[in-house]
This record gives sequence, C-alpha cells and structure tokens, in this order.
Amino acid sequence: MKHMDDEWEKVVRKEPFAASPFTEEHKQNVLRQVAWLKSGSAQKMSGAGDKSAEPKKLPTPHRRGLRSRRAVMACTTIAAVAAAVILWNGQLVEPVIETVYPTAALQYTDDAGMSLLTDKMKRNVAVTMRDYLGKQLRITKVQDLPVSGRVSVEAGKEGDAEYALIWLDAATGNLREVEMRREMAANELEHRYLRQIPSLLEGIKSDPTLKPISARRYVKMKQGQEKPVWFTTLFLENSRGRGSIEWTRDEAVSVSGSVSSDTVSQDLITEARMSIEALSGEPAPDLKNIIFEQNGKTLEDTTDLYFGDRYLVSRIGGMFSDKYTVMDFQREIPDLETREEYELYFEKLRNMKESVIRQNAAPVIKQIFKIDLDLYKLERDPNTPGMVTFLSAETEVYHTFKVRYEEDARITMITIDANANL
Repeated sequence: MKHMDDEWEKVVRKEPFAASPFTEEHKQNVLRQVAWLKSGSAQKMSGAGDKSAEPKKLPTPHRRGLRSRRAVMACTTIAAVAAAVILWNGQLVEPVIETVYPTAALQYTDDAGMSLLTDKMKRNVAVTMRDYLGKQLRITKVQDLPVSGRVSVEAGKEGDAEYALIWLDAATGNLREVEMRREMAANELEHRYLRQIPSLLEGIKSDPTLKPISARRYVKMKQGQEKPVWFTTLFLENSRGRGSIEWTRDEAVSVSGSVSSDTVSQDLITEARMSIEALSGEPAPDLKNIIFEQNGKTLEDTTDLYFGDRYLVSRIGGMFSDKYTVMDFQREIPDLETREEYELYFEKLRNMKESVIRQNAAPVIKQIFKIDLDLYKLERDPNTPGMVTFLSAETEVYHTFKVRYEEDARITMITIDANANL
C-alpha cells in the first residue's frame, strides 16, 4: 500500500497516541527496540561517533564528560528513530532502510537476470511491491522484450498464492503494467482496514465480533493507467458465523456477514424451504446459517440461506438484478482415474437428451415458480457441460432459467433471472 510519510510523521510528533490501539504485539516490538538500545550494537554505534570527533587536548575530566554527553545524544537519536519506526496507528512501520532506500529490500535469485534492470527500474519494482502489495517477493526472472520495448520482472511462481509480474518501459524505466497477488494473515493487514470491521458489520446488521482470519490482495495496472489499483478481501469468522469485506483501494465496496433470522423476511424463509423440498423431493433440513451481502459495485443485496450441509437458497436483488437460486451445493464431479474417463463423463453431460432434461426440470420449475417450461426453448453452451439455459419464446417475457443436471439427469440447481434480457 502507498506510504503516507507526511501523515505518520505528524502522528509521531503528537502525544500520547490516544487514537492508536496498543496491543501486546506492539508492546513486544517496543521491548525489542529497548533491548537493542541496551545492547552492544547501540553502544558501538554511539562509541564510533565519539572517537571520530573527540578533542585530544581537553583535560581528562572534560573528555570523560564530553563522551558521556555524546553517548546520551546518540542513544537519544536512536531512540527517536526507533519510536518513529515502531508507531504508526499502533502498528510497526516498515524498516527505515526500506523507506529511505527501497532498492536495498529487493530479493532475487542469482540467475534472475537483474543486470538487465537500471537503478530506476529496480527502485520502481521495489516501491511498487512495497507500497501496493505490502511485501517484497523474491524476483525469479527478468526478461528483455525488445519487440514491445519493455522489460518484464517476475517474482514468485505463477501458480502460487504470492506472485508478481511487472512490465517496465525499457527506455524510461517507468511502470507500464502490473499484476500482483498475495495472501496474508489477518494481523498483517493494515490497521486502517481492521478498524473499519465493527462499523461495517453493524451496517448490515451482522455480528460486529466476527474475527479476521485471513486476507488476500490483488494489484492491477493496465497500460495507460498512471498508478496501480489494489483490491483487498478480508475473511471473517467466529463460532456463530462468517463473513467477508472487500475494498477497492481504501474504500469498502462489499460487506457480508451472518445475520439473525429476525432480520430476514419470514416469507423468504418459507419459500426457501418449499424450493428445497421441490428440488430434492424431501423435507428441507434445518436452517443453519443466513449470510447477507451488500455490494456497492453491483448495487446488489444478496441473502443466502443455508439448510443443513448441502442446500442453498439465494436471493439477489438490486436496481438491475432480480435472481433466485435453489441449489444442492454438495454435488461433486466423480473421482475418475484417467483423462479419457473424464472426457467420457463430460461428453455424456453434453449429449444428454433435451427431452430427459425437460422431463426432470419441468416439474420442479412448475412447483416453485408456477411457470410452464414448455413456453421456453433450450440453449446449450459446449463450454459448460451439465448446464443449460431456458429462454422464453415470448418477447414480452424477459426472465430465463439456468438448470444444472448430473450424469443421471438429476437436477441439482435452478436459477431464475427476471432481468436477463433487459
């Protein structure tokens, strides 16, 4: 994330940091700094400064007093720097060396090809990972791309959770494109995000005591953009429920969390039970959890009702959305041994007769939505075996059905989209 040097310097100058939480972890950071100040390293630093500037002709008592005063000044200076490093909203700020000289923090393998990078390129790579990803990933490959006039820098492995790919202008060293991602423990996330959790959850009537578990960050910069954009997702959980919060830059754009059944329409819960009974042919299990999501990006509100360990009913509503889904989410692709067996399995799904799909889907749709499927035509997508779409043959009817079926033609999901063709 982008550093705010001017901001943290203002805070450091203030006392007594009343707005910043001071946890046990922060206490230990301070104690480590104090221990270092008392160690031989701190004394050596102060002693080295004394020797170079010590007047040789002063009387012994004066020399002794001067050394003592300079030692105090050196330790005081070190303590001031340590305080600036330790505290920023109650968190440990990046090491001073990375702030002042970010290139020194670069990590790379011996065969990465770092000689292709200019000093400006190295600085841009280091600052980009530091400010937006929050971590220096080990550079594994640097490649010259003369056709496009770029140099690419790859850090980490493409299939791993932590990975970065940065394109630089070969002539100027400026950023051209960026793609980075990482996973982090909850305590690694910046405090400015963590302090928003209770109020955001309360805003959707969820449990404000949900605890941060882990977080993910994704950074993207397309050609033509001036700066990267970062996206952060935080996952929350406790013994009573779960949730998540998404930020674009520093703005919360989506908040979800477990809510009480009292906050949900009882008609929706009753309708959900009837939908599960129609889909499964059995009584609906007990309602286990309700998760409500408010999404500012799509302008949608989503209510997910979980019954037992396998059924989900989801209602999505918004300015441009009106969807309802009933699903058996425990369906699984069979555990086959060879590629040929998987190909045969998917081929069987693709070749499922339309009459068989209709025969199994029509009664469920009729029972839940009171709609005759004969008025709809079936469409297939070869890239999504096991899924078909039913479109209305009447131009004044805009909604569609998506139906998922299994190898034995059992229906495991039905979604109605009332605004599909608007």
